[in-house]
Amino acid sequence: MSKSLKRVRASLQGAGIDPDIRETALARTAQDAASALGCAVDQIAKSIILRGERSGAALLFITAGGNQVDLSRATALAGEPLGKADAALIRAKTGFAIGGVAPIGHLTRPRAWFDRRLLDFDVIWAAAGTPHHVFGLSPQKIVEISSAEIFDFTS
Repeated sequence: MSKSLKRVRASLQGAGIDPDIRETALARTAQDAASALGCAVDQIAKSIILRGERSGAALLFITAGGNQVDLSRATALAGEPLGKADAALIRAKTGFAIGGVAPIGHLTRPRAWFDRRLLDFDVIWAAAGTPHHVFGLSPQKIVEISSAEIFDFTS
């Protein structure tokens, strides 16, 4: 088991959750993941990391699979200009590689925002630290354990 997957599992267990972690085929897109799981694309919670241009911080936007982060709305929430986070920043701040970034279990807990669309589902699925593993959980529980704030930041 990878260190990243172990960290996500430990984070879930630390929150009192017996995790439902599943191995899937490599899912390059939210649609691929939804097809593999037999769920709606918007039930896939994408963990998008953006870089604070002034602070250099990694900022987390947990977004429904069919939605895109609106950069102007996200910038307003963050209070600073945002840009694309590169693989090195993502790995250094979260401990995850691109494609396996989970909404929880980060090396350094980021400021986080949660897409309101995800609240429409009883269960959502998120990366569990690798591109091949996901976990299912209620959106409210992910909000709680990620310390994310619920806002409209998508287009």
